[in-house]
Amino acid sequence: MGQPSWNEVDGYIVERLVRHDDALAAALEANKAAGLPAIDVSPAQGKLLHLLARMVGARRVLEIGTLGGYSTIWFARAVPPDGVVVTLEALPAHADVARKNIERAGFAAKVDIRVGPALETLPLLAGDGGGAFDMIFIDADKRSNPEYLRWALKLARVGSVIIVDNVVRDGAVLDANSGDDDIQGIRRFFDDLAAEARLGATAIQTVGSKGWDGFAIALVEGD
Repeated sequence: MGQPSWNEVDGYIVERLVRHDDALAAALEANKAAGLPAIDVSPAQGKLLHLLARMVGARRVLEIGTLGGYSTIWFARAVPPDGVVVTLEALPAHADVARKNIERAGFAAKVDIRVGPALETLPLLAGDGGGAFDMIFIDADKRSNPEYLRWALKLARVGSVIIVDNVVRDGAVLDANSGDDDIQGIRRFFDDLAAEARLGATAIQTVGSKGWDGFAIALVEGD
């Protein structure tokens, strides 16, 4: 037997542990039909987010970067009936696709989509009195990750979990001289994460249908 590919292993994991889901499959098809970039989390990664949210008993989830709502649906399934997922999307066209996907999946009442650049909507969110978020998922433009982390800390509480996607980028995170603003944003994010006394954090490399990448996970340990 030859060396199996990342895609084949991902397929095996999904077949055994995630399985087909009509609502999620329809969301991906709608995203493709609308011309959205194919940058959603993988099914296995989506279920990981879902399980992590359930493990921490998340009632309030903040997602920075909605795209077509694929990961949003995973989170909506994880929170209790009176829970909420607040998701921020910069582009109105993407938000429209996400809204339809979320409604089709039956979670319109649980999901609050805020449209506009996240660095403009986050201050409004901080002032609306909704309370701290139990889980925060950052998956938007990588150059703004340091600012997103600062806002996540403002919107979290002790015990909240912060997850940041796409922090390895095929190993490009190692290039201190990169001219890519996203790579530099990720490097600044790692610097801030390392220096932040309120957080206990690590990062994990991943391989699979999304290639070579990784995510950071942090626990808010202090005020």
